[in-house]
Amino acid sequence: MTDDDGRSVDDHLATLDEQTRADSETLIAMMRRISGQEPTLWNVGTIGFGTYHYRYDSGREGDAHTIGFYPRKGKLTVYLMDGTARHEGMLAQLGKHSTTGYCVYITQLGDVDLSVLEHIARDSYAFIEAKAADGPIREILWKAQA
Repeated sequence: MTDDDGRSVDDHLATLDEQTRADSETLIAMMRRISGQEPTLWNVGTIGFGTYHYRYDSGREGDAHTIGFYPRKGKLTVYLMDGTARHEGMLAQLGKHSTTGYCVYITQLGDVDLSVLEHIARDSYAFIEAKAADGPIREILWKAQA
């Protein structure tokens, strides 16, 4: 699938340096296993898997990827749409990283335990899928968990 500019995931990967591209391919394989879905390009360079609909009391409404990541040189951002607070225990075992809200920042995948990252991503994906099963998600989950 392509983004609004017609770029594909492969087009985007081709713009990355060798290390970031290799790490991205590892994350794509992991998230493909978790979701059973093919990657799609969201916004400007976010690689996402799955989709869910949200509708907030404010009237804001839209679609978001269920799990995904944003690759750039020197930092990968893994998005946990349910928020990082739900995963504090496992994140403590992940290795070198930092977090905010729903983002896990990793310099390179060699700095973290990939089995722990996959466990966290799988749990996050399942949580969002379960929440979205009954219709639009009505709260910003990562804020609700903080």
